[in-house]
Amino acid sequence: MPRIEISIPEQSLALIEDGREVRRYSVSTSKNGAGERRGSFCTPCGEHIVRAKIGAGQPVNSVFVGRRPTGEIWTAELGDRFPGRDWILTRILWLSGCEPGKNRRGEVDTMRRYIYIHGSPDTVEMGKPGSIGCIRIRNQDVVELFELVPAGTEVRIAT
Repeated sequence: MPRIEISIPEQSLALIEDGREVRRYSVSTSKNGAGERRGSFCTPCGEHIVRAKIGAGQPVNSVFVGRRPTGEIWTAELGDRFPGRDWILTRILWLSGCEPGKNRRGEVDTMRRYIYIHGSPDTVEMGKPGSIGCIRIRNQDVVELFELVPAGTEVRIAT
């Protein structure tokens, strides 16, 4: 099974298969840095799994709210109309922590914090922190990654 390794310092996501890197993508993690506490708006570290894959078959730039497609397709004009909105687009890989007390259960539960790997508007800069906790990735990259990894894929987020 493949494995995902996310580097917060490098702002990158690597897909590992049979011990070797087969893909690397530029990402954007939290502008608040690394951290696990609810309400911190930080990107959680440690061992996780892809608990759920959401958005199969949706068009590129489909807008999601509460993990459901709204029927909207993101455009620059839509972005201008809602400048403060945190855009979750195209596909969602919903993460769940595997380390009780660190990123699972209680005030540090990654899944209850709704931390995803998800697509973002093309205007969002990758390679530098900018999210409110999630791992943002380009739409074409999240479509590819979504097809390459099954639910249950291990994800390591490192500082």
